[in-house]
Amino acid sequence: MPGFKFRSIAFLVLAEIAAMSLWFVSAAILPDMLAQAPISPMRQAFLSSAVQAGFVAGAVLFAIFGFADRHDPRRVFALCAVLAGLVNAGLLAAVPGGDLAILLRFLTGALLAGVYPVGMKIIVGWGTSDRGFLVGLLVGALTLGSASPHLAALLGGAEWRAAIIVTSASAACGGLLVLATALGPHHARAPIFDPGAILLAWTDRRIRLAYAGYLGHMWELYAMWAWVGVAAAASYSATLSAAAASQMAKLTAFLAIGLGGLACVGAGLLADRVGKANITIIAMAFSGSAALATAASFGGPAWLTFALIMVWGIAIVPDSAQFSALVADAAPPEQAGSLLSLQTALGFTLTIATVQVTPVLAERFGWPAILAAMALGPAFGIAAMQRLRMLQKVAVSSAAA
Repeated sequence: MPGFKFRSIAFLVLAEIAAMSLWFVSAAILPDMLAQAPISPMRQAFLSSAVQAGFVAGAVLFAIFGFADRHDPRRVFALCAVLAGLVNAGLLAAVPGGDLAILLRFLTGALLAGVYPVGMKIIVGWGTSDRGFLVGLLVGALTLGSASPHLAALLGGAEWRAAIIVTSASAACGGLLVLATALGPHHARAPIFDPGAILLAWTDRRIRLAYAGYLGHMWELYAMWAWVGVAAAASYSATLSAAAASQMAKLTAFLAIGLGGLACVGAGLLADRVGKANITIIAMAFSGSAALATAASFGGPAWLTFALIMVWGIAIVPDSAQFSALVADAAPPEQAGSLLSLQTALGFTLTIATVQVTPVLAERFGWPAILAAMALGPAFGIAAMQRLRMLQKVAVSSAAA
């Protein structure tokens, strides 16, 4: 059984990495597209924020209609990944930054709602005592997948269409690979969305604070992931040639996002030992500080900015899974699925705005100011998590008495 479990989880993780490579394709190839055709800052932002909007719309539909419960989740994952790969390939025929390209990015995001959340449902069926580790493992896979288009863009050089072909094929292969997995012994149907969860999310202080921490985390996360390559290129160009700055920025984005994925696994292992809220506070303290330091180093020595972005990337995502775990811990079992769906929908709705306005505001105020503003999210999240930790301490003291 342990070997069977390992094989299924390994296939699922590889499938998740492959399919999630579609998320930041447009951001990864944007500098090379701009070299061939002008795209306004607003439309540059739409190429990335459309994925966020599509994901929210898809996640809501999946939650309401319970597609992953009415059908085998592996088949849902496979179908969505293959279709997402085909939709992504449509970018080859679309005008860069045009209406069709933005629509294709929206549809890609909607289909990825059948990949990441469904993959989460599959993996939690493989354990209870090690669930924190399993969730961290899948978030790590999502993170590595999100980093991979930057690697594809780096290897493809100025030919941005090569990255589209590679990521489209990767997603389709991931969809086929997930069919080789099995469902674990703890797999169960999750309830469809319960509108009553909206009221509980507001009235239960533990859940409300966990949501607040998650929103602070999401304020920073996807804005950084989507635009770190563009921001790094702008910083490096102050001391390097345009070609060297572009290549180094692609490497920077890939490593910054990818290393954060590896950190998710360690955070998942530690969370049950030192406390989930503690993990989120530590991670956000490091990520917020790194955002400020990166802003301060902007335009300076390329090696220094590179190093600070690495620290930022490592710290920015390990807390992600723990916010969901905190909500699950506080939620009634019959409403946990709905509350987690609502949490995800709120978080990704916020990212639509942050991803959209980031390059537009950077055009007006400069990248250093925008990078520094990203630290506001972790500061807000830390305040919420400290209050939640105090509630937890009071609850433990009351139980002991």
